Amino acid sequence: MIVLTTTSTAQTFNIIPRNYATSFVLKITDDTTNITQEVFIQNATTSGNYLQFTNIFNPVLREGHFYDLDLYADPSVWNTNFNLWQEETRTWDAVLPQRIDIYKDKIFCTDQTINQIADQYYDVNLGQYQTDNTYNNDYIVLWNKEKEMP
Repeated sequence: MIVLTTTSTAQTFNIIPRNYATSFVLKITDDTTNITQEVFIQNATTSGNYLQFTNIFNPVLREGHFYDLDLYADPSVWNTNFNLWQEETRTWDAVLPQRIDIYKDKIFCTDQTINQIADQYYDVNLGQYQTDNTYNNDYIVLWNKEKEMP
């Protein structure tokens, strides 16, 4: 699962894809509202085994929402077709599939700091409840020796 924030600045993805491509379509669907955004990514780079790219989400992602992430190449689009042709050395006499899946995952959007190494986990109720520590919890127990059990 990928964790993103609600910021309106660019956010970087590091993924291990099925196919390494420099240009593809990023499709993100909100699980709650079922609204889909599609963005054409052209700046993907390979760093080791990772495919890395950045994107600005407009409209901004919403706090506490889950999203479906789908990256795919569509050979029917000229830019994708041209880039795939440059990356692939085999002949293009064969019929290409209508869609080449690159990566699928889930996204969770939150502005909370999450660092599992430092034991900072997501808190569903963060900031919703207040504790009152202005009193002490000391109490006195009175013991009646005469009513003691035999």
